[in-house]
Amino acid sequence: MAFDAKSKMDKTLESLKNELNTIRTGRASASIFDKVRVDYYGQKSPLNQVAQISIPEARTVVISPFDKSLISEIEKAIQVADLGLNPSNDGKVIRISIPALTADRRKELVKQAKNMAENYRTTIRNVRRDGNDDLKKQQKAGEITEDQLKKETDDLQKLTDKYIADINAVYDAKEKEILA
Repeated sequence: MAFDAKSKMDKTLESLKNELNTIRTGRASASIFDKVRVDYYGQKSPLNQVAQISIPEARTVVISPFDKSLISEIEKAIQVADLGLNPSNDGKVIRISIPALTADRRKELVKQAKNMAENYRTTIRNVRRDGNDDLKKQQKAGEITEDQLKKETDDLQKLTDKYIADINAVYDAKEKEILA
């Protein structure tokens, strides 16, 4: 039971990390484009599967499509993704300059990251609640003793506390990155 909760909590933490990576800080990063989907012959494909994303300078991203005919589709997909970026292409590659963040925009991004972290903390607590409910059912069915119930419940709480602390650490690191 506790292993099942642990795997769910692991997935939750990993999901938070992936979602926070999509928040644009002042620096260029390929992960900003993780949610961008390009219309590739009728299929919505992730940008990194139809083009190479490189970071030649701290505030510049260069996207080189594997198929040059996709350049306008990629440009359109970046604009539709609402990342606040203006791509420009020269017919061969797409260049994107990452603008410096204003103080207001930084505060907004910190607030967005904080909300994400809180949602994931709630998810962890829900996993704990489901685990506790499952343990109580097992105890009522006579599968575990009351002492085992107490021990498993305590273990589940310790696991929950660990993952909440991990979420806080991931959020704190992202906050520092945004405000840097």
